[in-house]
Amino acid sequence: MTLQDHSLGQLARLIPGATRIFHDYGLDFCCGGKQTLRDAARQKGLDAAAVGTIDARLRVLQDEAGPSAQDWNTVAPAELIDHILTRFHARHREQLPELIRLARRVEQVHGDRPDCPLGLADHLSEMLGELEMHMQKEEQVLFPMLSRGLHAAAGRPIMVLRAEHDDHGVALQRLAALTNDITLPRAACNTWRALYLGLRALREDLMEHIHLENNVLFEITTASAAAAQATGCGCSTHA
Repeated sequence: MTLQDHSLGQLARLIPGATRIFHDYGLDFCCGGKQTLRDAARQKGLDAAAVGTIDARLRVLQDEAGPSAQDWNTVAPAELIDHILTRFHARHREQLPELIRLARRVEQVHGDRPDCPLGLADHLSEMLGELEMHMQKEEQVLFPMLSRGLHAAAGRPIMVLRAEHDDHGVALQRLAALTNDITLPRAACNTWRALYLGLRALREDLMEHIHLENNVLFEITTASAAAAQATGCGCSTHA
């Protein structure tokens, strides 16, 4: 099986740095992580040369990956949860209020320009509200459940959270539509530049966040629950 026949989620899990390449080509490795690289590239309209370049860059990363690279597939769920909480949950709560402030300023000052992202501040406010409720579900329900090893009971919460991840993906698409794929217009002021720089960081962080949950944490949990069921154990604390 070639790299092009692997899913984006698998490649993102197994090759450190692969997500940066996927960002470069606009490939959705989080919500769309089950698509193969070949199919995702075809759907994106990439030609054979572009796919070959992606393949070659992935192979370089694969060859360069050393033993020091963090492999989240091999850590305990509790360790991965701690990473998600500190690297993503806390970060999103810092990012979005400031991005909302910047977006409102840009809209107030430059609202008469045709390339102004009118409606962006309201959209970011909605994203913050939805994301906050989502993160609270994880922090108050799912993560404590997984930390206690109750993997077999986590199926329903995981299904709900996967669906919400899809909604976050739609929100990112809306963000891209409002900002011409976060492309700065000519003669953009410093506030506008800071806003779009922050938006790019938010998009990358949120996609990485969703990837680690959908393609790593949830998959580990599901496999652990299946193994526990196969052995006749009602819990999965041994995993």
